[in-house]
Amino acid sequence: MRKLYKSRNDRKICGVCGGIAEYLGVDSFVVRLITVLLVAFAGMSVWIYVIAALLMSTEPLFYN
Repeated sequence: MRKLYKSRNDRKICGVCGGIAEYLGVDSFVVRLITVLLVAFAGMSVWIYVIAALLMSTEPLFYN
């Protein structure tokens, strides 16, 4: 079962977009571009990113 984690390897700020990209199996650039477009043009608040960064746990070092 897959879980949503902040990425340890693919991070620019907190790893939220990198973690979402890994979870969805897409390139992180696409997730970052969509996030920037949503913030700039659709009125999505930056606070959503901050809340996600606080609530998402960091990817564990080793999987069982």
